[in-house]
Amino acid sequence: MIQTIRWQEGRVWMIDQRKLPLEKQWYVCRGYRDVIRAIKEMVIRGAPAIGIAAAMGLALGARSIRTRNSETFFKRFREIAGEMEQARPTAVNLRWATQRMLRVATSLESSPVEEIKEALFSESQKILEEDIETNRAIGKAGLPLIPHGGTILTHCNAGGLATGGYGTALGVIRTAHEAGKNIRVVADETRPWLQGLRLTSFELMEDGIPVTVIADNAAGLLMSQKKIDLVITGADRIAANGDVANKIGTYQVAVLARAHKIPFYVAAPLSTIDPLTKSGAYIPIEERDGDEILKIGNKRLAPPETRALNPAFDITPARYVSAIITESGVLRPPFRKSIKNVVASKLSFNTTK
Repeated sequence: MIQTIRWQEGRVWMIDQRKLPLEKQWYVCRGYRDVIRAIKEMVIRGAPAIGIAAAMGLALGARSIRTRNSETFFKRFREIAGEMEQARPTAVNLRWATQRMLRVATSLESSPVEEIKEALFSESQKILEEDIETNRAIGKAGLPLIPHGGTILTHCNAGGLATGGYGTALGVIRTAHEAGKNIRVVADETRPWLQGLRLTSFELMEDGIPVTVIADNAAGLLMSQKKIDLVITGADRIAANGDVANKIGTYQVAVLARAHKIPFYVAAPLSTIDPLTKSGAYIPIEERDGDEILKIGNKRLAPPETRALNPAFDITPARYVSAIITESGVLRPPFRKSIKNVVASKLSFNTTK
């Protein structure tokens, strides 16, 4: 299993995903601003992994506050948390992790500052460990949906590199492979960062799972030729009605799947569900630098003065989603009801824990 991020020698180490698959290089964060930079600049990506990085970054930030005065500590810590939440706007796991770390700190408000710092470090490690357990549970929940000998199309990368380890969409795929279902995977290249080509193919080949990469605009042809049995993607945020924000290009894959009567599944932890967001219309879509479209690496391919529009995510309406696979089971339409029930159950569990 690929280890995406870890604590080592009091610093946060993460695989620099911009370098893969040609080079495995660790990006070392000595302070919380290094973590923010890593999130913004795509050193680390994937909603669950961003959440883990944010938690570790806040623990680093807390350690950097040189005071024993509780009021001074909390004032600065909340400022750091606010900076962290602004790193990327679409993935809800970042905000979820930040708010969780704030709750831990607040619960210890009357404790010595050094004790709070240690608790924040422990909580960030706990978030990492929980994520790996959650991914394995998602894999088990999704296993019955995978036919023996099936060919699965996936978009972007929702594997170990996008999480603490094992993966969400790739977690289901890994579980099916481990169960001997003799599956094959087709991975969209996923422009402009080519996460499918560079990262998904890398992970699956490491695990010995058969994978073929296609251009993003080839999915419809393969579906029409009956070469795809189902689609599984991850998610960066899921609204209360089941609308899904995910990597740009997901929406068109879902539309094609519906047109060809192919199941379209989303695999994501409950932390990716945002019950406070009514629908996808309220999810902010990150706009990134157009140079990501116009260049590959440092080489410009477009004519001079060409302008590019580069939204990083799109919204797949709930009507195109066959099911949402979570650690608590498979959610079915109508999603507003199934999401409400599972969120209420989770909240009840947390308050009685």
